[in-house]
Amino acid sequence: MAHEHILVVDDEEDIQELLRYNLSKEGYEVACVGTGEAALESVRSTPPDLLVLDLMLPGVDGLEVCKALKADSKTAHVPIVMLTAKGEEADVVTGLELGADDYVTKPFSPRVLLARVRAVLRRGSRAAVNEENVVQIDDLVIHPGRREVRVAGKRVDLTFTEFGILHFLARRPGWVFTRYQIIDGVRGEDYVVTDRSVDVQIAGLRKKLGKRADCIETVRGVGYRFRE
Repeated sequence: MAHEHILVVDDEEDIQELLRYNLSKEGYEVACVGTGEAALESVRSTPPDLLVLDLMLPGVDGLEVCKALKADSKTAHVPIVMLTAKGEEADVVTGLELGADDYVTKPFSPRVLLARVRAVLRRGSRAAVNEENVVQIDDLVIHPGRREVRVAGKRVDLTFTEFGILHFLARRPGWVFTRYQIIDGVRGEDYVVTDRSVDVQIAGLRKKLGKRADCIETVRGVGYRFRE
């Protein structure tokens, strides 16, 4: 059983109780606070293993909490799963740019939230993975050392940038990346990557991957993720 400590930040008591019940049942230790100010105070005094953070908070909102925690070296390592209302796509993008790890849209299924929490905690434990490691998902193999991709044993010829984008996404399955994070991830290569050209590159990449094209998911209004 897990014994990680999770801090839930939401101003709605019924959501606090829903999350406390479901997370505790999975073996997590759960604390709840209702304001951004209380969240900052709690994380700074005792950093949790993960923060479930509602973006719509009275006073200091979730994005400000996220920004403050990621700017402080003592709390920057704490993973954040955002709770967002429908129609808050711009805030989701901002949160991810600030360093949040994932998000769940309200109203949410507790099972979906638990799966996201587990995935983020698992990623954290794998974060030190060697960049040169071969990535293999079913019959898709990405070999960074050789800059080579194979699907069902057949070599797929990718451009330098297409390879960079695929490898960047595949190293962190399940993580949602905005277009600008993808640009940052592959910057420094010969190709000048822009916001719009990321979409063009991904379209080309999917075409070349053929039957494995669905491994790159579009997260509407936000960006892309590699299917877990």
